[in-house]
Amino acid sequence: MGKLDGKVAIVTGAASGMGEATARLMAAEGAKVLAVGRSTNKIHEVLGGVDGIETYGKGVDEAGAGDDIVAKTREIFGQLDILVNNAGTGAGGFMIEQTDEEWASGFSVNLDAMFRLCRAAAPSLRASEGGRIINIGSAMSQIGGPGMGAYAAAKHAVVGLTKTLACELGADGVTVNTVIPGAIHTPMTQGIFDNDPETVALWEGKAPLGRWGTADDIAPPVVFLASDDARFVTGIDLVVDGGAAVSP
Repeated sequence: MGKLDGKVAIVTGAASGMGEATARLMAAEGAKVLAVGRSTNKIHEVLGGVDGIETYGKGVDEAGAGDDIVAKTREIFGQLDILVNNAGTGAGGFMIEQTDEEWASGFSVNLDAMFRLCRAAAPSLRASEGGRIINIGSAMSQIGGPGMGAYAAAKHAVVGLTKTLACELGADGVTVNTVIPGAIHTPMTQGIFDNDPETVALWEGKAPLGRWGTADDIAPPVVFLASDDARFVTGIDLVVDGGAAVSP
């Protein structure tokens, strides 16, 4: 028996990193998963043929994407129980130097698309016996950093979105939580490993566990929050950072 037997999940940003690991683990735990990635070819290359997973090429920031992704899930599986909003972009830049367009692009994927997917999924999740939303934040959901203006602001807003939805959907038995990864080695952060050894060493030294995280460190906490084990957990920020947030 898997933790997610009989459940249907959407996982966005599933073509690599934390999204891919989460989609694979959810399927291994018995869920049927719609794995969403911007590129149809890439998402199919990565997860096509995996038992329990169907792939869908759709950019979450495309017009109407939230409604389309939910409709596709219901078309294939007939229900929706779990939404994992993982898609994100690391676009940065100093705030006082950003154009309006650059600022808006930092919110488009990291916040606006998340809101629209939550809105589109809400009726199905309310009809589920155990509706779940897990929004993926960031260490930048709690701190700031130079050159991370729009990204940090959007990730802070994810926490507010989560807490508000937890209040609004709780009466229908839907839980809404944020997972806050720390420094995680993924394709998005590969450039840091390739070009910024000082930052790599900084986060390794900051975390009491002495290392960067991996995508496989994030997927199990997401599955926990999606499972019945977390049925009385809602509105929280689950920090998964190797202890970096509590280290001086």
